[in-house]
Amino acid sequence: MRPGERVGVAVSGGADSVALLLLLLELREKLGIVLSVVHFNHQLRGKASHRDEKFVAKLAAKHGLEFHSAAVYVAKKAKDEHANLEDAARRARYDYFRSLVESGVCKRIAVAHTADDQAETVLAQLLRGTGLTGLGGIHPVVGPIIRPLLSVRRSELRHFLRARKQTWREDATNRDTKRMRARIRKKLLPLLEKQFQPAIVEHLATLAGLAREDEAFLDALAEERVRAAVQENKGQTQIGARDLLEPWNKERFNTENAGSTEKTKQTIALTKRMVRHIFAKVKPRAGQLGANHVAAVLELALNGQNGSSLSLPGGVEVRKDRDVLMFQGVEKKGEQASQNTPQEYEYKIDLESGEAKVRVAELGCVFRLRVIDWLPKRGETSRDGALLDRDRLRFPIVLRNWRPGDRLRPVGHRRAHKLKRLLNERHVSRWERDGWPVLTSGGDLVWTRGFPVAAEYAANERTRAGIVIAEEKFE
Repeated sequence: MRPGERVGVAVSGGADSVALLLLLLELREKLGIVLSVVHFNHQLRGKASHRDEKFVAKLAAKHGLEFHSAAVYVAKKAKDEHANLEDAARRARYDYFRSLVESGVCKRIAVAHTADDQAETVLAQLLRGTGLTGLGGIHPVVGPIIRPLLSVRRSELRHFLRARKQTWREDATNRDTKRMRARIRKKLLPLLEKQFQPAIVEHLATLAGLAREDEAFLDALAEERVRAAVQENKGQTQIGARDLLEPWNKERFNTENAGSTEKTKQTIALTKRMVRHIFAKVKPRAGQLGANHVAAVLELALNGQNGSSLSLPGGVEVRKDRDVLMFQGVEKKGEQASQNTPQEYEYKIDLESGEAKVRVAELGCVFRLRVIDWLPKRGETSRDGALLDRDRLRFPIVLRNWRPGDRLRPVGHRRAHKLKRLLNERHVSRWERDGWPVLTSGGDLVWTRGFPVAAEYAANERTRAGIVIAEEKFE
């Protein structure tokens, strides 16, 4: 907190949050901060919830502080979203806190999580099954949210309140041992303190701090390796399979005598984090990546066949193209990446005026076809694009996307080849070739992007009029 900052104190009415408010009131002159009181009513306990709000409003008025409140019927919200009640309540609460910051009501929101809350969180994560991220528990600072009491025991705060004869509200649901959090608080932690380790809360808080330090270091490392190894190409995020599976080169990691499989084992933790970083960067909408999804990406990188793909949450598709993994987001909400269909289009071209402009929205580009006198303007073709002999063309002339079975004999080739083969030889990925443009004349393929025109239709010394084809981006 900085001098002059407006800090909202999240006060539920419980002992911890009331104690936080009183502590900050005592420190506000020394810190030079401006306080206000923030209350979120989850409407989960009927009249008791409303009494909590009135208690907090009265407390704010007593100390001459601004009072900000909001109410959401969280039970209905959870039902509508098919979400866990506690998760829906937490998201609604923090959405409100963020809205206060975004509207300028306050710069930060102080929340009253304690060392006991931290210990309960770490134990809950362990019981559910967690990795290093979960062991980090509650973070002291997350954006505008600060938690200044994470090193303070709950019992100390109650002693502080009693010494000042300050009352608080009790939430009966905190004693409901049907909930895992309450069972941990009322049964597991007291058992551990009494029969195993009196300092268990402090030890779990220390563990969380160490886990956060390691997590921050590994995250920074993964981000650095992603920046070094990932390339952006035509809307796709690409990384070499080897760069992902063996993120350290020999100069930086002593694996000279290790086989490829052994190297992968040594750096698997970093590799998994790189997958998560790339996923977060690419995903176009909300979605969580589970351990099974990460494992599937690694299996694709290690053993996947060329052209194989998999779909991830959040609208992300991953494909293997030779030795490269390509990540791409699917923009349309609700569309499954695995159900992507090729971009199909077909435009008939009229060249009676001597020029045609075809705007292909599917590709985000414009194709210009222009009839020129071949001999006097022969030099223009070297800079303007491909050239066809107009008199050899037959109608209809159609610009469309390529299709399986299309064949082309480009100038310089002895026989026709499947366009699919030609694209493979040019290392055009499956994603890049989606919607690849071709020009047909009377049903024959006479031109396609990136290749010489068809030999049978190419301009030569006997050509009187040519057709120049040029591709441009949308203006």
